[in-house]
Amino acid sequence: MKTQFITAEIDLQDSPIALKTAIETELKKYGDPLRWAVTEVNVETQKACVEAIVTTDD
Repeated sequence: MKTQFITAEIDLQDSPIALKTAIETELKKYGDPLRWAVTEVNVETQKACVEAIVTTDD
């Protein structure tokens, strides 16, 4: 098992639940998320920057 640091931009959603689902869906593309955090929100571009640690199989 390997751990990897990921940074992703996610479009802001209409509700917090939809945003959480969008973040988890995007992170699943890279592996199994251990933890993640929204580190920046750009209101002008309607994007959220997410930093995460994911695990992948070798």
